[in-house]
Amino acid sequence: MVTKKLKNINENEFFNKLNELYRKERKKQKMQWDRILPFNEYLVDRWEKAKFVNAGKNTSIYDSSYIYGNVSVGENTWIGPFTILDGSGGKLSIGNFCSISSGVQIYTHDSVKWAVTGGKTKYEKDSVKIGDYCYVGPYSVILRGTSIGKHCIIGAHSFVNSDIPSNSIAFGVPAKVVGRVKMKGSKVEFKYYKKIK
Repeated sequence: MVTKKLKNINENEFFNKLNELYRKERKKQKMQWDRILPFNEYLVDRWEKAKFVNAGKNTSIYDSSYIYGNVSVGENTWIGPFTILDGSGGKLSIGNFCSISSGVQIYTHDSVKWAVTGGKTKYEKDSVKIGDYCYVGPYSVILRGTSIGKHCIIGAHSFVNSDIPSNSIAFGVPAKVVGRVKMKGSKVEFKYYKKIK
């Protein structure tokens, strides 16, 4: 049906309408949120995409986020642009009130041994769990078989290849726990084990 309608519209008219839509949506986003996004983000409803993958209430997932396999996302969670959520090798579980920043990659499988043996071994697979109330900084990579507890902060550009206990601040390559998140009611405090230079 759509192709029949498109046959009746010439190419110039189609692109003019598309540009008109782009300018209208761009202006609306600029006025409402003071942001300018790639065109596809104006066309895709982030909350509808989250509902489509059965994520929890009030969760949003950017259009540019890749989702594979068995992925579970809780409520009030933000999945940023250009992320990879790989549940193809095991279950990937992300809790409530999490912030998964731009460029984060989370994998439940890897092909390292398969590649270096010329395909003589299988892909290695294992689940990943991220607890409630976690922040994962931009461009971090979380490896198969890891678990991150509740109330954790993973710093930008970190490589998480081992478990991170609840209430931890961790960063680095590989990520190391460098401090604690202390909660008292609605107050939060970050305590570092030593000064960070």
